[in-house]
Amino acid sequence: MASLPAPDPSDQPDWNLRHIVDELRLSREVRHKIRYLDRIRELPSREVLTNVLTGLSAALFPTHYGQASLTDETIDYFVGHTLSRTLDLLVEQVRRALYFSEPPDALDEAELRRKAIGITRQFAAQLPAIRAVLVSDLHAAYQGDPAATNISEILLSYPGVKAITCHRIAHAIHQLGAPFCARLIADIAHSATGIDIHPAARIGSSFFIDHGTGVVIGETTVIGERVRLYQAVTLGAKRFPVDDNGVLAKGIPRHPIVEDDVVIYAGATVLGRVTIGHGSTIGGNVWLTHSVPPDSNISQAKMLEE
Repeated sequence: MASLPAPDPSDQPDWNLRHIVDELRLSREVRHKIRYLDRIRELPSREVLTNVLTGLSAALFPTHYGQASLTDETIDYFVGHTLSRTLDLLVEQVRRALYFSEPPDALDEAELRRKAIGITRQFAAQLPAIRAVLVSDLHAAYQGDPAATNISEILLSYPGVKAITCHRIAHAIHQLGAPFCARLIADIAHSATGIDIHPAARIGSSFFIDHGTGVVIGETTVIGERVRLYQAVTLGAKRFPVDDNGVLAKGIPRHPIVEDDVVIYAGATVLGRVTIGHGSTIGGNVWLTHSVPPDSNISQAKMLEE
């Protein structure tokens, strides 16, 4: 068998890496510096947080997201072991995230670790309540979708359920004081489902997103109980106010309030701090920028008539 010819050095590419590496360092350190507080930080890990979501889901619904073979004798052991491992992962991610939300003079390592443990402990204590509201979401999906045959099907195959599960977890972590960590969890869910829910959004029980792809729910949105959304619904901001210096104002209420028992059909866009009164129905592809009273029925045709 003939041997392959030796590579010709003249054919090997020269990437000029020394110059490129030097220029990238100048960009990072001098020309285009974006480093938070001018310090290198340990960033939260999307990979680890994905594992945290997997572990928490398994602890909340062990036979669906954990091990189908669990028995009455083994299920509590599995839940305890899974939670212990998962919470250990979570506390480190919370600690890293706190670097970006705590005041600069509060960056003592030991204190951040203590605070991260406290946040994680409070979050763990909320898991039974989180599961309770998720069960209400599952029943809302079963009752709201004629194609649903059982709860297990919904748990295992509905992207809206995956998105709201992640949101319930992210919202609790956000409210406890680790918004960066919560935002990463929300984006992991967005990547997996196509549903974008800001972790600060407040969503009541028995919530159902049918189909789901393209749904956007903004930061200051408030959603009541027994609300149903369909695909490509946007609950967004109409405008973005600035302060006297022209800097974008952050955190002000700018997204809709959706009261109890509202249905919003596919493609509808609701913008601004408007209120959708309880019991209302918003038709598909409606563009709505004003409040509507309770029990309204808004469709494209009605909007054109007005």
